[in-house]
Amino acid sequence: MDAVERPPAEGSDLPFLPWPRRVRAMFGGETVADSNGVRLLLEPRHLPVYYFPAGDVRQDLLLPSDTRGDAPSKGEATYWHVRVGDRQVDDAAWSYRAPPATASSIAGYIAFYWNAMDAWFEEDDEVFVHPKDPYHRVDVLNSSRHVRVEVDGVTIAESRRPRLLYETGLPIRYYIPKADVRLDLLERSETVTHCPYKGTTEHFSARVGEHLTEDVAWVYATPLTESSKIENLVAFYNERVDLYVGGELQPKPTTPWSR
Repeated sequence: MDAVERPPAEGSDLPFLPWPRRVRAMFGGETVADSNGVRLLLEPRHLPVYYFPAGDVRQDLLLPSDTRGDAPSKGEATYWHVRVGDRQVDDAAWSYRAPPATASSIAGYIAFYWNAMDAWFEEDDEVFVHPKDPYHRVDVLNSSRHVRVEVDGVTIAESRRPRLLYETGLPIRYYIPKADVRLDLLERSETVTHCPYKGTTEHFSARVGEHLTEDVAWVYATPLTESSKIENLVAFYNERVDLYVGGELQPKPTTPWSR
């Protein structure tokens, strides 16, 4: 699925969009930032970033840093440490005090490194991994396609009732009921991944004979509400298995998960 082109903010070359949701950043039991006027920066090849109006940030929790950074599109960045009680995280926040004209709309806003904060909320729902991109879609559809998965020449899953997950910029993922999967050939691995749109995975490796193929499948045991249709279904990395759909072997896509 193709992404919709992101519009730039008025008077700026940056996609710096109004975000009509209350957003909060928490650290050390304190609300460091709380705003109904957040903007979302959507730079190409970067994850989305919340920017808070400076007046909605607890200035008493910010300590000036000597660190400076330079971004060709945004100018010089000024950094702050965040300190609450005995806890401090260095260079956790930044702003652009004098951006170039092409990024003028970003002046007067402060952003935080995601992992520097303890928790993030949109309204009263916690947000995980990074802010969601409004131009990134995840759709899950019921299907009657015949899907078969092979590992080392052995059929490890076969189903005519998969659910197909279409996600912007990614291959179709085929989620298969556990009753249609050779669970006896799967072994839980230590790999855990997190997705802001779907939730937290459990990963599985496949053992066929003496050969172990690591991390070929995953399950969202308790997905986020908007992805509830994939709950407890098994998906396989198209990149790491032989996947047949309608009897045709699918080409292995090239993605960050390819080997």
